[in-house]
Amino acid sequence: MAGSRDAKEWARTELDRPLIGDSLYTPFRGRDGEELDLEGYRALVRHCVGALDRRLLFVTSGNGEFWSLTVDERKRLLEATVEVARDIAPDTIIQSCTSSMTVQDALELTQHAEATGSDICFLQTPMMEAHGGAGVFRFFEYVASRTDVALGILNSPASGYVLTPAEVARLYEEIPAVCAIKAGSMQPWHTKETKGLVPGMVVWECDTTVYPAGWLRHGLTSKVQMGTVSYLLETPKHRQVTRYWELIWNDELSEAIDYGVSSGLDELQGALTRYWTCAPERPDYFTHWGGAFKWSAALLGLPVGDHPDSRPPQQPVTEAVAKSIREIYEASALADDLVPAS
Repeated sequence: MAGSRDAKEWARTELDRPLIGDSLYTPFRGRDGEELDLEGYRALVRHCVGALDRRLLFVTSGNGEFWSLTVDERKRLLEATVEVARDIAPDTIIQSCTSSMTVQDALELTQHAEATGSDICFLQTPMMEAHGGAGVFRFFEYVASRTDVALGILNSPASGYVLTPAEVARLYEEIPAVCAIKAGSMQPWHTKETKGLVPGMVVWECDTTVYPAGWLRHGLTSKVQMGTVSYLLETPKHRQVTRYWELIWNDELSEAIDYGVSSGLDELQGALTRYWTCAPERPDYFTHWGGAFKWSAALLGLPVGDHPDSRPPQQPVTEAVAKSIREIYEASALADDLVPAS
């Protein structure tokens, strides 16, 4: 775990390695998901770290539906992650999303993450009237001045405001703890411009098309994948995600492109992403549809609690969407890993 003064050097060492990091969903129990299924969550952590050999986890991120969790629930999820993951692999890097609708809650969560052993905390652009980049800077500065832990930027359109490259560069240059960014805008030119302004920043570009295009070779992105859901795209028997990234990391780009097609990974990921990040009611809006992630997980036998959907106000997965998700998996290399249809 790095302090704020060492954060940038730590990130360049620890977050620029060949690592696949899984962003964990949150299993719920109860009529509308009122309770956490902590045992199910612990089993998910064991699956990722134990069965899939992951050495990086992202906790209470957008996939984890942080917007729907109480401060206490987010603390309990992080504590469970640290306990279970580090019991299996003590070197597991733990990333926590500690952003919140109030800066006081964000500070409390970041201080708790620091005390619990999180390696880095990511702050997403606040989902309120942040008054653009100046407001986001003030939000980061407030938290950073009261903590001593590495901070990352979670730049996602789900917030309603995407930081510009210049605004990202200011955060990196003026706040010592800020050392990395999850570039979630799906506008790769942002990453290219950001790296031109602050070459030392560790960047994970969420638009994966840039990797076979040689962006690692040219130093525009880091090797680490900071927050994927690769556990929904591969199983211990079919390690297609791992194999794909091994080819990318080895700069075998032609082979990676061919493998993405021949393994069916490109088609599987593309088809599922339409449901994971876009609810039918608002096809133009980027989101993290918690229910779609968990319905996918349930098909692979992963624990999702007895409420395999999001909490309100997100909509439950419809029968038609659930059917489509199953059909996508049945047409993939993971077909023989699926839980039989009831």
